Amino acid sequence: MNNLDSELLRTFLAVAGTGSITEGARVIGRSQSATSLQIMRLEEVVGRPVFDRTGRGVSLSQTGEQLLPVAREVTGRLDVALREITADGLRGRLRLAIPDDHGQTRLAAILGAFVQSHPQVELEVTCSISTEFPEMIARGQLDLAVYEVEVSQSFEEVIYVDPTCWVCAKHLSLQNQAVVPIALFDRACWWRDAAIAALEKSGRPYRIVFSSQSVAGVTAAVEAGIAIGLLGKSSIGPQLRTLGTQDGFGETPASQLVIGTSAEADRDLVVTMSSAIRTAFQN
Repeated sequence: MNNLDSELLRTFLAVAGTGSITEGARVIGRSQSATSLQIMRLEEVVGRPVFDRTGRGVSLSQTGEQLLPVAREVTGRLDVALREITADGLRGRLRLAIPDDHGQTRLAAILGAFVQSHPQVELEVTCSISTEFPEMIARGQLDLAVYEVEVSQSFEEVIYVDPTCWVCAKHLSLQNQAVVPIALFDRACWWRDAAIAALEKSGRPYRIVFSSQSVAGVTAAVEAGIAIGLLGKSSIGPQLRTLGTQDGFGETPASQLVIGTSAEADRDLVVTMSSAIRTAFQN
């Protein structure tokens, strides 16, 4: 008697989701030949083709369309059952904050890994500009937050260090203007203070022509060629170039990304979430 094996269904979902045997194989970490064999085995079980082969890949056959919701339901229930069986009993509520400039790329990885391992924990997540996070921790409004500082304190764990530097659009020389146009963050934060202090120390005349709450805003202004800005090296794309002493700009401090926690927060939750955050940023 033939049975629908869950691994066959997962392979089917991977190929259906990508429209390609090759791409589906990459999703599940198998070779293309092994993936093709699993699809053939599935089609033997159901007795009909689940995909129509085309020159550009595969598409669901009528049988595949019928099988798709079943495969999703079966694999979904199995995943839920496994999480419930293997859950470590960790439960409670954790108020977490992550800066929006990092949240877009890291938040999904952090939350996905944490929720799957600890489904009984209720998360309340804030993703915004991080200048207010330390004060929110002090006021008891957050249990844990990720934010940037110039110098870390004893209660803050450094998880990433990003050197800062002045940057301009790749094919422009705004730094040679008599009065240098500058793009800055528009809230009181050490980034803004560091930029202004560096300019004052250099003795170069400048004017602030653009302000933004985010790294993305400052980056856009610099790429558009309307100003130079102070950014972390991790934010420098191919459309920008760095400015150094040869351009009249001296050294600037590094940014330290830290995890700050509340002393009143549940320590088991804080330690576990900190580990998930640390892993996501180090990867």
